[in-house]
Amino acid sequence: MRNLQRLSDQELVTAYANGDNEAFDALLLRHKTRLFNYIFQMVRDRDLSDDIFQETFVKAITTIKQGRYNDMGKFSAWLYRIARNLMVDTFRAQRNEGSLSTDDTDYDILNRRELAEDTIEDVMVDLQIEEDLRRLIDELPDVQREVLNLRYYRELSFKEIAELTGVSINTALGRMRYAILNLRRLAKEKSVCLTR
Repeated sequence: MRNLQRLSDQELVTAYANGDNEAFDALLLRHKTRLFNYIFQMVRDRDLSDDIFQETFVKAITTIKQGRYNDMGKFSAWLYRIARNLMVDTFRAQRNEGSLSTDDTDYDILNRRELAEDTIEDVMVDLQIEEDLRRLIDELPDVQREVLNLRYYRELSFKEIAELTGVSINTALGRMRYAILNLRRLAKEKSVCLTR
């Protein structure tokens, strides 16, 4: 395999969409362990985890090949959403068939917040929190606002932020720390709740 590990997920997705099958092999290699562990933690069954894992990548392949992949978000988050949706579908189907019982264990795989669909109220609250947070971020000093946006919205590492802004990693970390402290202070002063 060529040295594809240096490419970003998005670059690998683009290369795969353009016919480079090795690019998808690199994506699979990069994400398979964490994705499988996530699935297995949820379903606690190795065979079922294998099935969901494989179906997740089949759906990813199909979506990319059909040109329907939307690169607005992070590739890994998109994979996890596919896996989560497949788990929910699997649990529903098994429950409807009566083949899934949670009576035999203290661990209720169906009663998990992360598998529950958001209600319209949850979505509305999340949108309000996001809007409130963006307003508070706008009140931060420029350097704090910049590091926060680069870290949370562009998902850059602190090393990347330091290089991009021409400061040391410690300075970038310090700016983030002060940004968070100032956000907490502003939220308290304005009585804004930033959690659901």
